[in-house]
Amino acid sequence: MYHTWMRYFTPGPVHHRLGLVCLGVGLQHGALPPVGPRTLDHHVAVVVSAGAGWYRTPDGRTRPVIAPALLWLTPGTPHHYGAGHGAGWDEAFVDFTGTAVGAYTELGYIEPERPVVPLTDTTGARAAVTRIARAARRGNPLLEVETSAAVHELLVALRRARADTATGADPVLAALARDAFLPLSVTQHAARHGMTPAELRTAVRRGAGCSPKDYLLGIRLGRAKELLAATELPVAAVARRVGYDDPAYFSRLFTRRVGTAPVRFRERVGRALPGGWSDRVPDPEHPPVIGSRPSA
Repeated sequence: MYHTWMRYFTPGPVHHRLGLVCLGVGLQHGALPPVGPRTLDHHVAVVVSAGAGWYRTPDGRTRPVIAPALLWLTPGTPHHYGAGHGAGWDEAFVDFTGTAVGAYTELGYIEPERPVVPLTDTTGARAAVTRIARAARRGNPLLEVETSAAVHELLVALRRARADTATGADPVLAALARDAFLPLSVTQHAARHGMTPAELRTAVRRGAGCSPKDYLLGIRLGRAKELLAATELPVAAVARRVGYDDPAYFSRLFTRRVGTAPVRFRERVGRALPGGWSDRVPDPEHPPVIGSRPSA
């Protein structure tokens, strides 16, 4: 005995330009029949929140699936899986495709080489699936855009829930973020962690989907933008605060990565105005709470 609910969509050409589109969603539980063997032309994320089952790889090997877990079904790859005997399992699935899939794969959010991924929990993923299911009501004029946004949210939730590299639990990334503004090379950062540069690159790419240099640069330039937008510090002082002793090098790097020079960026987005709500840049670790204005 099993229960199933599913909806399928056909987004138009304009919706495909959003980068990700949702092609279908389903919620099922119980002793579900096996799926496949089959091959698809799009991606499917199958989130197993309770129960257990199996997944058979293209070479014929069978791997156990124990909730909470994720099954990645990728285009062109044969797959065959099913719930275990007895009570079966609880699953939610989302079919999707789009040009942004390549970027999410390069960043490590989608892992074609790992069809079975252990998760710490499925709360965030199930919330994103629920949003898709609610948007699937017939006659919803925002269907394609709402479900597209929810697919992005789903990929982030699944990345956050991965049991091997749970967000916030990676000491290497946390330490790099803490030390990002020190004038250190990647080799020096690696030495501080007792690692070789190659080991550091592997760890950062696994955790953040990019190289240590790009990870540090993103943090530095983000802080530089905040200082340029909310203070009147000279560009040279901003450069020093984010780890660059040479302001000319900082300006060239900023211009190349941001697309505009630091002084132009400040002219365009600056908020250091008299009478503003704050005279300093808030601590990134303690952002202000957005809510109602306190009563006088």
